[in-house]
This record gives sequence, C-alpha cells and structure tokens, in this order.
Amino acid sequence: MIKAEWFYWLVGLSFLVMAAQMVADRSNPKRFGTGAFWGLIGAGFIYSSWVVTKQAPAEPLGVAVLVMACLAGFGFTGRGTPRTTTEQRIASAAKLGNRLFIPALTIPVVAMACAIGVKHLSFGGEPVLEEGSETILGLGIGAVVALAVGMIILREKRISVPVQSGRSMLEAMGWAMLLPQMLATLGAIFQVSGVGDQVGKLTTSVLPKDSLYIAVAVYCVGMFAFTMIMGNAFAAFPVMTAAVGWPVLVGHFDGNAPAVLAIGMLAGFCGTLVTPMAANFNIVPAALLELKDQYGPIKAQLPTAGVLLGCNIVIMALFAF
Repeated sequence: MIKAEWFYWLVGLSFLVMAAQMVADRSNPKRFGTGAFWGLIGAGFIYSSWVVTKQAPAEPLGVAVLVMACLAGFGFTGRGTPRTTTEQRIASAAKLGNRLFIPALTIPVVAMACAIGVKHLSFGGEPVLEEGSETILGLGIGAVVALAVGMIILREKRISVPVQSGRSMLEAMGWAMLLPQMLATLGAIFQVSGVGDQVGKLTTSVLPKDSLYIAVAVYCVGMFAFTMIMGNAFAAFPVMTAAVGWPVLVGHFDGNAPAVLAIGMLAGFCGTLVTPMAANFNIVPAALLELKDQYGPIKAQLPTAGVLLGCNIVIMALFAF
C-alpha cells in the first residue's frame, strides 16, 4: 500500500537537497540563511510524521516556525544567480511551444485517475492507495509522473537539472510561497480563539435590526476586508460567517444558507485580488515574471475586484432571501 506519508518524506527530502544546494551557491550573499530557511521546512516535513503518531513532541516544529519567521522577517534569505538567463528561457519556450503545458496538465490527469480509478484497486488484500488519502497521493504521483514527462520532452537525462531549476524557483518566490498555508492556519486560530464571536457581538450591536441590505453589505465587505488582512478567503470565512453570515443573514433574516455562504465566499475572493498577503496570486507571479512593480498584479486587478464585490452584494440581496 502506498502511504501519503511517503510523499511528505519525498517533499521534505527535496527541500533538504535544495537547501544544501543553496548553502553551496556562493553567488547568493545570504546563502546560509536561505539554506537554513528551506532546510527547516524540509526537516519539518519529515519530523512531523512522528509528531502525528505522538512519537515525538510538537514543540520543535513550533521553534522551527519561529526561526523561519525570523530568517525571513529580518532579511536573512536571498537569491543566487540563475543558471539560465531570461533570453535563454524565452528562446526555449518559443521552441517548445504548447508542449510546455503537457507536464502541467499531467498532474491533474493523474490525480483524477488516482482519486476515481486507482482508489478502488487492491493488491494482496490491501488497497493500492492509503484509504482517505487518494487525492493527495494522486497529486504526489502526478507530480512525479509530470517530472518524468518533462524530462522526456526536454530530452534531459540528469535529475540534477530539474532540481537546480526547482531551487532557483524557490529562491525567486522566497518565503512568500508559504504565506497562504500560514494564513489559513491563522484563520483556524482565530476561529478557535473566538474572534468571530467578538466580531459578531460588535457588529450586531451597531447594525439596524431590520436593515437587510446593510447587513448584506456588511457581510460582503467584511469578507472582502478580512480576506485582505488574512490573505485567504478560507481564513476569513469562519470569522465573518460566525459574526454576521449565519446569525444575522441566515438566522435573523431567514436567508438561503447555501446562497448566502457561497456568495459571501465569492466576496472574499474579491479581496484576494487586491492584497499582497495572497502571495501565491499576487506577489509570487510578479517575482516569477520579473515584473518591475511587485504590486503590478494588484493594481491591474483592483477595478475588477471593486466591480465584482458590488455585483456580489446585489446578487445576494436580490436572490438569497
């Protein structure tokens, strides 16, 4: 049986190998801090397996997160000189054309095949894939298959080449790549600590009791604002839904719960378009595309976000009640 744990180990090992490459890269003036940052992530992927099974304490992982925050926050991470220039990459992309998309498309195809078909297969009385982890295993298997497909397309025989390219991409994206995961965790912490309840008490104390349209606007704008702060609509959702969405719009005004919550989530996604906290949508693309203005995507998306937010407010007010 293939276990999800094995792929976490593989991811951790990949980070550790790249961290060693970063430390050895003398073109990076901050190579030790960069290597330590990504090395801690790799070690965390492997060590956490024993934390989950209660065979090791969780405190070292917390210390590692704090050390990583210090390394990134105080500017101890940097970037080495890429082995290929922008001109070389453009020329290679023009030569390969649409074949470049084949490895990327391989991942969802394999993941779907594992989640739908392979999950029903068994060998020796045991399922081929660990039960309950078919989707994540499909994603991992898809990534490995995509790597092999990419090497075949590029006629590359050395595994060190894609590893070096992956290391360069990690350095280009930097610590911002981990921001969505950390912010999603922050949303869960906010929910457990009762932030949603306190926001709800504050909101209901100032909201007019019979003003449906104001309540709708507060919920949608609140989702927008909290998403901007937290960088993730999934992190903002439990806070604003516990505060306004469920008790006021669904409970008090008898709104259609699926419609209210779905449209509220869409309002949160509008905030994703205009916040640097949503690093994987806004900051990382600017770094990968080497844009002169790192906030260029946000500036381009701001008008669209405003229009969509207004549309969500109107749609919820007209069709959710």
